[in-house]
Amino acid sequence: MNLNIPRSPDPDTVGGAARRLWLKQAGALAGVSMLPLSLARAATPSMLNALPRLALVIGNTKYVQAPLKNPANDAKAIADELQRTGFKVSLQLDAGRGQMVEAIGAFSTELAKSRGVGIFYYAGHGAQLAWRNYLIPVDAVIEKLEDMQTKTIELNSLLVGMTRAKNPMNIIMLDACRDNPFGTRLPIEHKGLSQFDAPPGSLLAYATAPGNTAGDGEGNNGLYTENLLREMKVPEAKIEDVLKRVRLAVRRQSAGQQIPWESTSLEDDFYFLPPQHIRDLSEIELERIFDEELAIWEAIKESTDPVPFEDYLRKYPSGKFSELAQFRLDQVLKARGEKAITIKVAKDNPFSKGSARVDTRFKVGESWSYREIDLFTKLELRTFTNRVSEITDTEVRFNGGVLVTDLFGNFIKRPPGWQYTGAQFFIQEYAVGKRWSTRFRAVTPHGFSSDMEFDFRVVGREQITVPAGTFEAFRVEGNGWGRAPRGTVKLQTVYWISADVKRVLASETKRSHTNGKVY
Repeated sequence: MNLNIPRSPDPDTVGGAARRLWLKQAGALAGVSMLPLSLARAATPSMLNALPRLALVIGNTKYVQAPLKNPANDAKAIADELQRTGFKVSLQLDAGRGQMVEAIGAFSTELAKSRGVGIFYYAGHGAQLAWRNYLIPVDAVIEKLEDMQTKTIELNSLLVGMTRAKNPMNIIMLDACRDNPFGTRLPIEHKGLSQFDAPPGSLLAYATAPGNTAGDGEGNNGLYTENLLREMKVPEAKIEDVLKRVRLAVRRQSAGQQIPWESTSLEDDFYFLPPQHIRDLSEIELERIFDEELAIWEAIKESTDPVPFEDYLRKYPSGKFSELAQFRLDQVLKARGEKAITIKVAKDNPFSKGSARVDTRFKVGESWSYREIDLFTKLELRTFTNRVSEITDTEVRFNGGVLVTDLFGNFIKRPPGWQYTGAQFFIQEYAVGKRWSTRFRAVTPHGFSSDMEFDFRVVGREQITVPAGTFEAFRVEGNGWGRAPRGTVKLQTVYWISADVKRVLASETKRSHTNGKVY
């Protein structure tokens, strides 16, 4: 397969051959972007923490058709916890359609006036039809599919109202994935809720993955809400980390039969219990923190026991190795018999760009050929081919073992003898809006080591044409930094990846020193 890797040329002045070699190796590493440490970790108190906090909480239990046990309990508990963390809460229990419409309208109006942070939480029945999601009032009597449009609340209408408020952030949490409330009398084509991309400045969370159902729970609360309540109480936890811990706990407690899901387009950090003080960490402190996390990862990465990976993910839900740890946990649990649910993705869903997992099923003899192009002169610098010669559970070895990567394409070893600790600039699962970071250490054949750190975001899904053909690919952009022998190097990057191709389709990288000189 012939692919393109355009990249900027190596510097030809200050630093000599050793410097040019390091930049070439580091820059070719993955086509990823870098910012200096001081820029990547600027820590200023978020203005969000000072804004009004508003919440609408709805719990529907007493349905005319298919009553439930826990949604009212869930809603009361969530409302209490939100009030404890500074939210002004409107609590609606066993709401009919008129009550829901009125409450949602008032909530959107108040968001527009206050320009605060909004949270909408719903527990009760929900359903999908033709890729649209519907929240079902307690008085809804659905006799035919057409009734869904007139007797329920469409999720998109709620999101449009909240978006029009133009407040800085909205969080929508839906514990609405119970089984079909209409039974065989009115069969629904797909289970649960449909995949839906979060609008700008928002986070959308489901109690389980799209196309799947969640149980009502055996105790006083549903499984999702029970774990959400616990994690909301953790001080200084970002909303993404709260939900990642919830996902891990629910998955393990349900033996993989319920796995919460999120879509995000948040640009800022939200905390239920924000830090009292935020300060910049020194490079020495950051180095120590990274060394501690790296030591834990190196100690557990080959484990066949799920517990070390669970412990790591609880401690570092957005850690420098969390994507790798999640994949290893998936492997270990699958080997132990877990049959985890998966997201039901459809290409014709107009409300989502979808998500995809990279194919990690390699075959000996498969190969990928690349062209390397100077972005300034448009000249071809070289061509090369990587051919699979050996495969293990965690590695792919190319060209007789000269090049070794993990199953996603992250370097472990590359010519002429560079070694790398757990990089995760390529990951298993991509979805528009997803963000992650990585920090790793590269060691030269002569023993020189350098730390590199990157922040990535999936910004879109688009068609890209390379010599191998035209592909539907995720576009990933990143910023980061790397240390060269005589200073810090900044990089900006974009890469395109298609899950079916197994390897990056193309990447573009711009390097510059902190003095602004671009290479």
